[in-house]
Amino acid sequence: MKVVDYKAELQNELQDLAQKNKKIGFVPTMGALHKGHISLIKKSVSENDITVVSVFVNPNQFNDKNDLKNYPRFIDKDVELIKNAGCDFVFTPSVKEIYPKEDNRIFDFGDLNKVMEGKQRNGHFNGVAQVVSKLFNIVKPDVAYFGRKDFQQYVIIKKMVKMLNMSIEIVDCPIVRETDGLAMSSRNLHLTDIQRNNSSLISKTLFKARNLTNKLSVKELKDWVVDAINENPFLDVEYFDIVDDLELKSISNWQENNNKVGCIAVKVGKIRLIDNVNFNL
Repeated sequence: MKVVDYKAELQNELQDLAQKNKKIGFVPTMGALHKGHISLIKKSVSENDITVVSVFVNPNQFNDKNDLKNYPRFIDKDVELIKNAGCDFVFTPSVKEIYPKEDNRIFDFGDLNKVMEGKQRNGHFNGVAQVVSKLFNIVKPDVAYFGRKDFQQYVIIKKMVKMLNMSIEIVDCPIVRETDGLAMSSRNLHLTDIQRNNSSLISKTLFKARNLTNKLSVKELKDWVVDAINENPFLDVEYFDIVDDLELKSISNWQENNNKVGCIAVKVGKIRLIDNVNFNL
């Protein structure tokens, strides 16, 4: 495995491989890797000739500068984990390497980035689109892998690829969970023991909710989920919505003919956790 800091060097390496018709898979990350990230890397390794993983904490997607400052960074540990997963190249650029000048592009995603996470984190998805489009132009992958925990991000990246006429297949991979059901996240590292123990209620409530669609209306179920989680003094629901999986529009009844995803964000102290489940009836 080769660790590369500069885009020109990585592009030279990958250009030679692409000319040899090697299929390139790509996993963009912000580091602080866990088993969820590793599952994406292993899937890419199993499905492609070459796998590239980037480790870059993107300042443009943080609307809270303290969140950026406190984001966990374990580059040596991350590189070792990536190597053990069978990766071929790790791209570890500096901020100056990715943003030699300010990126002022504004992406128009319609309503996709105005709901849920987009509503709570102004400018977040525009920053995501800026960095992912730059990384795609550097790596030029055939396939890119994203975790389904960040479901809204996955939908927006698919939209971005279409908008920019990129011939990249975007693959979403299942959420990897802890033994008690909590979705794996780099942010879990910031939880105290008692916060961590109580956070498992989020996924447990979502799983129970899937079994209540024949008893409760959509509105009743949304209220039930919020009330069940907010009863716990350590948890505070920011939003819970059940949306279609293409346009992220709130559904109003179970009969709507589309795939339905229940998406949630919960504050645990100062930490925000997100999760989602399918409501495919």
